[in-house]
Amino acid sequence: METLKLLFLSLALALAAASNAATAGSIPDHFHPLRPQLGTSAGRRIPGLNCLSWRLAVEADNIQDWTVVPKECENYVGNYMLGLQYRIDSKFVTGSAYLYAKNLTLGKDGKDVWVFDIDDTSLSNLPYYAQPDTAFGAKPYNDTTFTVWEKQAKAPALPATLWLYKRLLRLGFKIVFLTGRSETFRAVTVQNLHKVGYTKWEKLILKSAEEKAEGLHALQYKSRERTNLVKAGYRILGNIGDQWSDVLGDNVGSRTFKLPNPMFYIA
Repeated sequence: METLKLLFLSLALALAAASNAATAGSIPDHFHPLRPQLGTSAGRRIPGLNCLSWRLAVEADNIQDWTVVPKECENYVGNYMLGLQYRIDSKFVTGSAYLYAKNLTLGKDGKDVWVFDIDDTSLSNLPYYAQPDTAFGAKPYNDTTFTVWEKQAKAPALPATLWLYKRLLRLGFKIVFLTGRSETFRAVTVQNLHKVGYTKWEKLILKSAEEKAEGLHALQYKSRERTNLVKAGYRILGNIGDQWSDVLGDNVGSRTFKLPNPMFYIA
């Protein structure tokens, strides 16, 4: 009798194990509370996993004041920026911004504005950063070569941002471009913006020679310029940029939207 009980117990355990295996087999690439770190997938090395975690920390501003992309992540960042995911992520941000904007009721005085950063928000510098000498941010920033690139006025529009820009104009928003570019680059900046489809705006704010001499950090400079807008009677209902310094500080607006950019960090 005892032997029979053991036989039934063994059979029951075998059936239960088979059932669990079948269930686990149906979700081989997902976490499952009943099979932690079991199966062939647990030991599989996923290329770029550490760099994905680094990018997540960068986008969440958990890693701050970094100067270059880790060398081991150069290919990962390059594949991300040139691939489909960067475009999907950017579209998701601007799509969320539009859903917010279209449900607002604007005033009739023309003072409702949306603030746009320019570099790597409205215009994309990806052709520059894709060069071997910059390596998607894995090489130190070179002000000389970047200035040469800016002067060419051939940066393409970031498609997702241009899409948002056009729809905000239709909704009645006034557009303010606020950039850390020098005032000396106004002509080439206007040329570049017009060339890719940004043809209308309320203000284009660039950094004056006096402001440049002050040595303000980007966050301080943009905070002051937004404060000046508010003092002039404008209502900042939206604000979009690729750096945290674009969307933090004083008078950031009613809502802020952060575009992805793991290539560099501006405080």
